This record gives sequence, C-alpha cells and structure tokens, in this order.
Amino acid sequence: MNAIEKRIEELYRYNPDVAVPLDLTEFWNRTITEAKECPCVGIRVQTETPFPAMDVYHVTYEGYDNTPLKGWYIVPKFTMERSLPCVVLFHGYTGGKGYPEQYADWLMLGYAVFAVDVRGQGGETGNRMDSEYGMTKGWITQGILDKDTSYYKAVAVDAMKAIEWVASQLEIDASRIVVTGDSQGGGISLLAAAISDTPSIVVANIPNMCHMDFGLLNSTGSLTEAAEFVNRFPEHLNAVLTTLSYFDILHLADRIDIPVMMSVGLKDTVCMPETVFAAYNRISSEKILNIYPFTGHAVSGYQKRRVFEFLKMHL
Repeated sequence: MNAIEKRIEELYRYNPDVAVPLDLTEFWNRTITEAKECPCVGIRVQTETPFPAMDVYHVTYEGYDNTPLKGWYIVPKFTMERSLPCVVLFHGYTGGKGYPEQYADWLMLGYAVFAVDVRGQGGETGNRMDSEYGMTKGWITQGILDKDTSYYKAVAVDAMKAIEWVASQLEIDASRIVVTGDSQGGGISLLAAAISDTPSIVVANIPNMCHMDFGLLNSTGSLTEAAEFVNRFPEHLNAVLTTLSYFDILHLADRIDIPVMMSVGLKDTVCMPETVFAAYNRISSEKILNIYPFTGHAVSGYQKRRVFEFLKMHL
C-alpha cells in the first residue's frame, strides 16, 4: 500500500465523536414547518441574453425574514421536452450567482437552471436579519450565539424557498430537481437535501459545513471568522460550537436519503479532507466520493464531467 492509498484508507475509517444536540430533530421540524407556512412568493422577469438558445428570467423570491433574494431562472429553448429536470445552484463563499451565460453547459445537458444568491454576499441580494451582537469580518458570525438567530438558519430557509419556488414553475418536473454547488454551495446543497423532501439528487463538490468543530480549529476558510470571534470572546466558545452543531452535515447526514455525489481534494486546507470524509462516511443513501489526491480547494473539469455522467445515469 502506497502513501496515497494509506491516507485514503485512514480517511474512510475516520469516524469522529458526534455530539448531536438533543433537540436537533425538534429544531428542524419546527424550522421546516414555519418555512412551509409562509407562502412561496416570487416573480420572474424575462431578460435579454446574447445566447439565442436560452430563455433567461431574473427572479426575486422571498426567503427567511422576507428578505428578497435574487436568482437566474434559465430554460433551454432547443429541447422538445415539456417537463424539464432542473438544477438549483448555490455559489461559493463571498460569491454570487454571476451571469446567466455561465450556466450554458447545464442547458446543453437538457436541464433548466435556477442559480441563486446567498444573502448578503457578493451578488445582488441584501440581508434583513438583525444582529444583536458584534460580528467579525464576513457573514457567518451573524447571530452565532443562538441557533434561532444564526446566519446559517436564514441560509437554510432561503435554500428551501429556492427549491420550493422552482418546483412550482410550469416548465419543471418537480420529481427531477438536483441541488448542487461547490464549497459553501456544496454545504448548502447537503443541508438542503437533509431538510427538504423535494430534491432527487445532491452533488456537493468540496463541501463545507461538515465537521465544523474540526474546521473551526484547522480550516483556512470561512470558519476562520468563527475562530476569530471566539478568539475575541473566548467565553462564548461553547455557545458557538453549540450553534454550529445544528447546521453541521455531520449531524444531519442520516436525514439524507437521495443519491449523493461528493468530491474532495486531499490538499484542501479550506474544506479539509477530514471534514468531507466525516460527513460522507455517515451518509447511508447511495453515494459516490470522487477523491483527488493532488487537488486543493478547486473543482476540475474532470470532476464536472463526472457530475454530468452521474446525473445522466440517474435522470
């Protein structure tokens, strides 16, 4: 066994202690119920594009706390299919939904696309959440002292509402909805798969939001914001760890019951291999993990091709 094989074998055996909050199920049942009780409100406005083979709509839909979130809803013109599969795309941390033309590869696969902003970050979408305590640079420490005020709770409900909105569109086959993203987007996709019964497949490339206590201690990514928060306010370490535990895929993995594809780079210092394997090892549904021993925090063209092959096989 060479060093690469040994490292991978060790990671497949990695099974960290799990401190699941006693009221985790109650919290999510309540959060999901409250979200479903709010009507799904959204509007779409057709927008010009230089690509003649797509219809593009600029979407505004209401998420958590009535924050208006923005997205691109894109439909291929060339397909004869009247009830389309759809991919819901969540972007990486600090990013945004970008321009609609960057999603042309999905349309060539025969999918409609709903690419959405994550609130407050680098897109068109703001954030109406109150913040009753100071934050460190970035977004994830907003409301981090309590699960019910946490930024992650708002993001989770926003994702549920995005899926709910697109599933109601006339062009979409609601039984063939994929949730996917890279890094932050991968974490949100896994979270959405755990709390929404609508998606049929989840693809999470180099996902974050996994084994977050390990990430808090070791990651060079967004969790450094939470680490800096605790550095400034060490008396709040336990509160921060408790809040993060409600949104940790490690604790929600057993709620995922649809096919999963994930990827991991063994040189990734942002979404570290230990965090990805910890979550993956606890998922019990059909699953595939694509391992790239020499890749850092990146998604290769080869991985994208494997994603398309995976989806073609299942849908």
